[in-house]
Amino acid sequence: MPNREECVLYSGGAAGAEAEFGANAEKHGIEEVNFTFEGRALARTRGVRVLSREELAKGDVSLSYVSRLLNRTYTDAPTIRKVLQSIWYQVNSGREIYVIGAVLPDGTVKGGTGWGAEFAKLCNKPIFVFDQGKDAWFTWKEEKWVGPSGGQGIRIGNPSFTGTGTRFLEENGRRAIRELFDRSFA
Repeated sequence: MPNREECVLYSGGAAGAEAEFGANAEKHGIEEVNFTFEGRALARTRGVRVLSREELAKGDVSLSYVSRLLNRTYTDAPTIRKVLQSIWYQVNSGREIYVIGAVLPDGTVKGGTGWGAEFAKLCNKPIFVFDQGKDAWFTWKEEKWVGPSGGQGIRIGNPSFTGTGTRFLEENGRRAIRELFDRSFA
């Protein structure tokens, strides 16, 4: 179990899962860094790190590549590009990745959060997804999702970790985040 004084949560500060990760980090005395960009509305104001245009460019990725990887279409809108670029910073900064969302039948994760999950896979980082519809945690191992684990064994094991996910947080997702922090830092 990492020492909470050495821990940093990397997130995005948006409403939903990211705000809940941040609230739990604050409750447990854990530093929080929320990557964002100029003009984005945030639910969290603690640890905000506004990325410059040059910094965002470092996290740029081909939208056609992301669309093919996730089996869906991302339009070349400036906002979605900046969201994906800021997610790049979140995943790049954390050593373990925790996501609240839904694992789809094709093995991707639903929504923009899916890019974070795929990028974590590409970087070979430990990734854990709480699927709200299945009410269970899943772990990416040997090229497939393994689970459900019930969450009993899932603990934050590295002081640098990322918490991200859906804006549409349900009560079971909120509980999963709270229990993850309680198990890890009690």
